Amino acid sequence: MKRRSLLSALSVGLIGLIVSLPATSFARDDRDPIDVQIVDNRGREFRQYEVPVRGQARTTLTRAYIEAKPERNYAVRVRNNTGRRMGVVIAVDGRNIISGRRSELANDERMYILGPHESAVYEGWRTSKNRVNRFYFTDAEDSYADAFGDHSAMGVIAVAAYPEKPRRKPQLAEPFSDGADRAMAPRSAGPGTGFGDSEWSPSRKVELDPVRHPVAKYFVKYEWRESLCRKGIMDCERHRPRPPRNRFWPEGDGGFAPHPPGWPQR
Repeated sequence: MKRRSLLSALSVGLIGLIVSLPATSFARDDRDPIDVQIVDNRGREFRQYEVPVRGQARTTLTRAYIEAKPERNYAVRVRNNTGRRMGVVIAVDGRNIISGRRSELANDERMYILGPHESAVYEGWRTSKNRVNRFYFTDAEDSYADAFGDHSAMGVIAVAAYPEKPRRKPQLAEPFSDGADRAMAPRSAGPGTGFGDSEWSPSRKVELDPVRHPVAKYFVKYEWRESLCRKGIMDCERHRPRPPRNRFWPEGDGGFAPHPPGWPQR
């Protein structure tokens, strides 16, 4: 059942940067600047199948697959593992989840702000200061990005992390041009992310002057199970259930009637 309720244009009445409330505090640093998990309504993480990549000199680069569950809501959980404030640009299917515009994961886009060692969960497309419309897995043709003719990054959840510049005067993000939307790649038969139910999600505007280049980029490609099996990402043979034994199809006896128990064989 399709649940799309699309707007002709997404207008977010916020000019600056946004921080979602509440956030969870952590007491230690990890190796990577950020951790990213895709979680369900109960906070359970979708299993990630990480793909080996060679990171850029200044950027931690991570790529992974997850299995998309049809019509299932999901959220993006991000943890800041550093002692500095961190701006995170999040794009789903190539669209910035705050502005709804085509994203290049640039430092002048709308972004969420995490304090040192904080974590937050982002559940949907932000349509106002206090509301989001939930993410859910659906067919690409039912996705939010498809409404704008944008299949350039379908099926990818992307996060770019920008630490705050030290001792610099904060700047507000400029409006992002959306003129390139119609020159897109061909339509995809894979999954996309829908524009689901509206939910309460309070936020407040803050200012942050991010560094020019991200310290980390995280890409999660979600696919239907059949596609992951076909690509060899999941070991589907090992977990395939055995067919039930058929009492009309005996195995191991050559197909002939066996002798009754105790009957002498000749």
